[in-house]
Amino acid sequence: MDTAYILYDLEATCWRTRRPKRVEIIEVGAVLVNERFELESEFCAFVRPLMHPAISRFCTSLTSIRQADIDQAVLFDEAMEDFEQWMGVGKRRVIPMSWGEFDKRQLSVDAKLHGIDLDWLPAHVCFQEHFSKWKGSRDQIGLKNGLKEEGLKWNGTEHRAIDDARNMARLFAHVAPGIPSIQKLTRGPGDKVRRKS
Repeated sequence: MDTAYILYDLEATCWRTRRPKRVEIIEVGAVLVNERFELESEFCAFVRPLMHPAISRFCTSLTSIRQADIDQAVLFDEAMEDFEQWMGVGKRRVIPMSWGEFDKRQLSVDAKLHGIDLDWLPAHVCFQEHFSKWKGSRDQIGLKNGLKEEGLKWNGTEHRAIDDARNMARLFAHVAPGIPSIQKLTRGPGDKVRRKS
């Protein structure tokens, strides 16, 4: 069974306010990198939030995601079904990877809100942690700085999930063959999204 590294990023609702609100995912962006460390395909989906469906001006200014992008978007559970089908969950070893732990936590929070289980999520790997340790840094290195250290330029729009995922995937394909801890990553075939009873 072949392995698919899923370099993914999320954008979520946000506000310029002192009183925090519950955030929800509004964009999922991902790039599939195969076991030869080649960029194979991309996934991008807007997601319509349940709790606070109106996108704040601050959120639009930060992410460039507009209300019109969200109004016709699918809900989280449908987005996850599309995402897992694209990843090939159950047909290959799927290793989801993000830059930091926020993405895994937010997927877990939104899955609970929508009453679904993401059985592939426990296989999540923090690429930032692997990269930072490999570089000998005591601190977590930011994605832009990581690219810069490897002589790669940032491409696209900041705070857009698909562009963050593309940049992360480029960095991953560039460095992963030389990172022993990445080489050791293994997991069995993932399971599908399950509705909670």
